[in-house]
Amino acid sequence: MKVCIAEKPSVAREIAEVLGATKRMNGYIEGNGYQVTWTFGHLCTLKEPHEYTDDWKRWSLGALPMIPPRFGIKLISNPTYEQQFKVIESLMQNAEMVINCGDAGQEGELIQRWVMQKAGCKCPVYRLWISSLTEEAIREGFQHLKEQTEFARLYEAGLSRAIGDWLLGMNATRLYTIRYGQNRQVLSIGRVQTPTLALIVNRQAEIDNFKPEPYWELKTVYRNTTFSATKGKFTKKEEGEAFLEIVQQEDFTVTDISEKKGKEYAPRLFDLTSLQVECNKKFAFTADDTLKLIQSLYEKKVTTYPRVDTTFLSDDIYPKVPNTLKGLVDYTELTASLLNAKIPKSKKVFDNSKVTDHHAIIPTGVPARNLTENERKVYDLVARRFIAAFYPDCEISTTTVLGKVGKVDFKVTGKQILKPGWRVVFGAEQKDPDAEPTEEEGVLPDFTKGETGPHKPLLKETWTTPPKPYTEATLLRAMETAGKLVDNDDLRDALKENGIGRPSTRAAIIETLFKRNYIRKERKNLFPTATGKELIGTIHEELLKSAELTGLWEKKLRQIERGTYEAKTFLDELKQMVHQVVINVLSDQSTRTITIEDAAKEAPKEEKKEKKPRKPRAKKEEAPKEKAVPQQPAKPVCPICKKGNILRGKTAYGCSEYKNGCTFRLDYATYGEGLSDEELAKVIGKL
Repeated sequence: MKVCIAEKPSVAREIAEVLGATKRMNGYIEGNGYQVTWTFGHLCTLKEPHEYTDDWKRWSLGALPMIPPRFGIKLISNPTYEQQFKVIESLMQNAEMVINCGDAGQEGELIQRWVMQKAGCKCPVYRLWISSLTEEAIREGFQHLKEQTEFARLYEAGLSRAIGDWLLGMNATRLYTIRYGQNRQVLSIGRVQTPTLALIVNRQAEIDNFKPEPYWELKTVYRNTTFSATKGKFTKKEEGEAFLEIVQQEDFTVTDISEKKGKEYAPRLFDLTSLQVECNKKFAFTADDTLKLIQSLYEKKVTTYPRVDTTFLSDDIYPKVPNTLKGLVDYTELTASLLNAKIPKSKKVFDNSKVTDHHAIIPTGVPARNLTENERKVYDLVARRFIAAFYPDCEISTTTVLGKVGKVDFKVTGKQILKPGWRVVFGAEQKDPDAEPTEEEGVLPDFTKGETGPHKPLLKETWTTPPKPYTEATLLRAMETAGKLVDNDDLRDALKENGIGRPSTRAAIIETLFKRNYIRKERKNLFPTATGKELIGTIHEELLKSAELTGLWEKKLRQIERGTYEAKTFLDELKQMVHQVVINVLSDQSTRTITIEDAAKEAPKEEKKEKKPRKPRAKKEEAPKEKAVPQQPAKPVCPICKKGNILRGKTAYGCSEYKNGCTFRLDYATYGEGLSDEELAKVIGKL
């Protein structure tokens, strides 16, 4: 038998249907020479410190640093997982071949390889590598199965990331908690979460320390058009007033008119980060909300694989574009003109050199039906971006008019859209409320060179403004570019190599900062709490909190994936760093402690409208004494005994009938600690 192992039951059902496997068994589906089984995401994890040696059971400075001679994996303690693992183990021991059908990415590779290792898989292993769950994509993927060995570097990178996070997270968390935490709260430190927190703390420091300063701009209104003095800003009012006095004496004269025609290209296709940014700006969705929505659209087969960091398509997608456009049945008014002509092939859309494992997020062409309201919003963004990519460029005309009053030069620029091109796809979109105002948007009157006439000059006083607090949208961009402020798409692409975190993990990092009460939100803006500020102020090691330096570590992980950097070297460097961090903190003779700020009370109703309840993910290492989450009424019914309700315990969700022998359990480490009853019901429905 050929054994296929998918990452979740729903994906296994899709694969089984395409393969012709229809016989439902306990923990797998069989038929047509295949047995299709599944995990529930992570079934295995790295061992906890106390599982290596008894010396690491107690949180003690003397036991640090904790560096196991060899890292081991274990099955996550959960009756459901253990039962499913036994099924997988039994199938693999009798398999002629195994086909890894995990998510086609670094995390998916790691999840499935750990399970296969734990199950002692000895037969040949192949890899299904697909970018969507449509029947066509699955069939094509099985016709072109790849050797598992082709993905060895991907696994090495994932393993290095997991071990690196363990080394830094476990050691630094214990170190800072014992040394500065007042025994009240675990001070969680992470390779990515801490530099992300530092971005927010540093931005707040810039805002707090900002001293507004006045400056003056000389402008004049001629024929209902505001011209600005080319000299720029005056830092002294007297200087500005001297120029104002000059221009009040004479008429305004137009000295030059120039017109330049140009093009504006359609916005790039979405990668995960740009989709999260857009959804936060337009709909105030959190990064985590957007990830869950686009993952759901992928599982409903209407969009392609979401955890991607490229905005380009590979050349082999080009022949499929007409069929995809035909499948967008709700957008026929926009696609009709494209389908009546040859689809253009632009290097701004198709570029093999910019695509590695996966291409940009696009619709699959499967008609989008049975979507929730929020799924429809996200799908609409993806569909319109895809359609716009094949529309003509927007043609514009930029007019610059120069004028003079005495010896003082003035200038105004206006922009006019000659042919809207791709802009028709988006209709009359509302402007981004966070965007800076610009004077280059209006159409200018017809001026004639040499014309002259009266004008109304004014000296406008303005004050410098502090930087804006981060929103989730701007924080995601900062994580992507290791804190550098970049608007240019090409430059952003170059900096992605050094970004902190991966597209698939950034949402979870932000959620972790909320859960740890290191940051809080007011409207869209993110602010550090006292605990968050003091934690960053206490950390003196730049490698722990610098986005730029952490970006270099991320770059090395990407190089491991490509085979240009050794995993052993990366881990040796991390071990050395952990040693140094421990020495530095133990050398601190101060009596500093960190304020533990209690979590804020529930926000007023009007502020909670726009957000679903947060679903923070539990860290591997929790506080020695973790309080149980308060129970809520109307619990979901247990899927095993069908009698009990689901309760929230200290480390997992369980059944109220546990005293009568029911074994149902969902651990927080895998499913998250803060699921609402509605979300719990959805998770249970997928099991």
